[in-house]
Amino acid sequence: MKPVIALVGRTNVGKSTLFNRLTRSRDAIVADAAGLTRDRHYGLGRLGRHEYIVVDTGGFEPDADSGIYREMARQTEQAIAEADVVIFVVDVRAGLSAQDHDIAVYLRRLGRPCVLAGNKAEGMQESALLGEFYELGLGQVHPVSAAHGQGIRSLLEAALEPLALPEPDDEAVQDHGNTIRLAVAGRPNVGKSTLINAWLGEERLVAFDLPGTTRDAITVPFEHRGQKYELVDTAGLRRRGKVFETIEKFSVVKTLRAIESAHVVLLLLDATQGVTDQDAHIAGYILESGRAVVVAVNKWDAVDDYQRQQVQRSIENRLAFMKFATIHFISAARRQGIAAIWDSIRKAYHASICKMPTPVLTRVLLESVQFQTPKRSGGSRPKPRYAHQGGMNPPVIVVHGNSLEHLTDAYKRFLEGRFRKQFDLVGTPLRVEFKTSKNPYTDKNDS
Repeated sequence: MKPVIALVGRTNVGKSTLFNRLTRSRDAIVADAAGLTRDRHYGLGRLGRHEYIVVDTGGFEPDADSGIYREMARQTEQAIAEADVVIFVVDVRAGLSAQDHDIAVYLRRLGRPCVLAGNKAEGMQESALLGEFYELGLGQVHPVSAAHGQGIRSLLEAALEPLALPEPDDEAVQDHGNTIRLAVAGRPNVGKSTLINAWLGEERLVAFDLPGTTRDAITVPFEHRGQKYELVDTAGLRRRGKVFETIEKFSVVKTLRAIESAHVVLLLLDATQGVTDQDAHIAGYILESGRAVVVAVNKWDAVDDYQRQQVQRSIENRLAFMKFATIHFISAARRQGIAAIWDSIRKAYHASICKMPTPVLTRVLLESVQFQTPKRSGGSRPKPRYAHQGGMNPPVIVVHGNSLEHLTDAYKRFLEGRFRKQFDLVGTPLRVEFKTSKNPYTDKNDS
């Protein structure tokens, strides 16, 4: 499981800037104004081979008792509760404040692993101003500059060190015996629990016409046609700003982790609402996690022909990056079309762990090059020479050759399509990596 790092501190100390630096993104809004971040914000980062989840929070006032500041404090408290380690961000240039003391007292009382980051410390690594922050009682102060990227790696190493992370195993998720772990994911109230109850033939999970009924990721052992499964009914992922109950916010990390640990994810959509932005975000997270996926559109019986056409069009537009996934149109309440999903789940799982022999991959590659030659770039033409498998779940194909950095995106998609067709890779992401062979004579001086 990816460790969770929560960024905590008072307003305008640079938490969102640090979040963007840790996730190598610009997902968090950054400006020279206090209080921009109010909702919790999740992102993925990596240090070497270790991946982690970062949670950005709003300005923390532990003693706030009303208004928006109380809601922000509740969100920060839950971010701390679900985190494996907390990075407490302070402003070195502004100096120590009474609010910093209040936050430090709260963190010490919880006993959660905590690292103190002195932000905005560019050019001040040896400054005496760092000394006053030791009175917070949280140990060493790590001077960093989130804006300039200084000290970030040492800060991350200090944060992850107490967690004693094992070396990541690229195929760990595959080694699960003969059991397929299936996570059912989607927005709240799309019918996830109803679908699992229909499969099980009993009211095993609470299903109610109220968004957010499921609070945790529930695992249910199940067997279908001799194949063992673990069904995971995840809490619905709702768009930030629409989540107000603290207990519902607490389930977000567990939902993300359920997706990461699954072999196959069933993405459930609501036909009455079409494909929303949040559906696309969930689909993107599934794709980024490399999980095999099947898409099911629930409540198909509740829409007319015109609405069905609109739903199909929205799937084509908003989920265009998941064309490899099989789509089912179902009614979980009436148990219509739900049996056919199992075949797609099994097919997606077996595609994700497909073994692709090097001779076959190389033959497909060379036949593809013969069928359509890559475009020339400058004075040279890219020359793919051979391919081999680089991993499973998701399957990874590594293509070697000369000048492959000049391959166009269109040609890369063409090769991916040829590989998919050869090995019938339906329902799983496919990652194709290109490695250019180095000319051994490049670095040699003329004699």
